[in-house]
Amino acid sequence: MHRNVDRSLTGKIGRVTGLIGPGTIGEVMLPVRGGTSAFHAHPFDKTSVYPVGEKVLVIYFEAPQTVYVDELPDILKSDTAG
Repeated sequence: MHRNVDRSLTGKIGRVTGLIGPGTIGEVMLPVRGGTSAFHAHPFDKTSVYPVGEKVLVIYFEAPQTVYVDELPDILKSDTAG
């Protein structure tokens, strides 16, 4: 049986504020409840590296404050330029 999964952050775009990579606990800022909050972050594929300043896509949220992220798809990169 599947446990209840919180998908409220799935699909959110965040900005990396602490290097995300294998074996590290990175940090990403995400828009939440009308503001911005910091979340611990890990690469979803367990191998990618995302430097500070890069935008990433949330794939999975693990309560209370951890997200697993992936590269932002090209189609979304043009919409978030700036």
